[in-house]
Amino acid sequence: MSLRIVVTVKYVPDATGDRHFADDLTVDRDDVDGLLSELDEYAVEQALQIAENADDAEVTVLTVGPEDAKDALRKALSMGADKAIHVEDDDLHGTDAIGTSLVLAKAIEKAGYDLVISGMASTDGTMGVVPALLAERLGVPQVTLLSEVSVEDGTVKGRRDGDAASEQLEASLPAVVSVTDQSGEARYPSFKGIMAAKKKPVESWDLSDLDIEAEEVGLENAWTAVQAVAERPARTAGTIVKDEGEGGKQLAEFLASQKFI
Repeated sequence: MSLRIVVTVKYVPDATGDRHFADDLTVDRDDVDGLLSELDEYAVEQALQIAENADDAEVTVLTVGPEDAKDALRKALSMGADKAIHVEDDDLHGTDAIGTSLVLAKAIEKAGYDLVISGMASTDGTMGVVPALLAERLGVPQVTLLSEVSVEDGTVKGRRDGDAASEQLEASLPAVVSVTDQSGEARYPSFKGIMAAKKKPVESWDLSDLDIEAEEVGLENAWTAVQAVAERPARTAGTIVKDEGEGGKQLAEFLASQKFI
């Protein structure tokens, strides 16, 4: 029986761009270019490696987002994923992590799965809670923040690295795992992969396909809210230390005052 791997990915604003908030205090995604979250690339990579080591496996990438979110799916497909699912609905605007986990869980159940792989966090919200919320909603074990992961005989195994020690963890499938940016460099899409991605299936679902009511998602129904935002302060000129015999001492004093040493 084929190992069904679902990778949750997110289309996020480019962190190098000039990002702003919209009038409703959500991120203005129309004002900056978007891309596949870098941390999700590691999840795609680990899914592909697991599939390559399995006798029979299929990798599906899943995202929730606006029309442009298809770009994130195309990147994952060009890396080697087999197919994609895009959940898009105007009523999803402003949905928080809790609401997003509901949509993802319903979509994962509809798609069918043995293993769900996520990045450790998104690069825009950086909350890192969706994998745990997903496991709770699906009623399956979670093995999170792995820097090494493998699947063997119906069991997912992995290593979680902490500040003082590393843990070896495992769980029976079906399960949800998340991987860190230490799990292995994500591959670059080849020209052949980019061309092949154009022919791979991408399904589009909305809330009605998942039996979710509009009142369960969206900005007005979110469990969390942004109360206020402020522009990032402009960069200052900084402190200039002139070396007139005491430069080293002044530099050391400055670094100590900033608690760098």
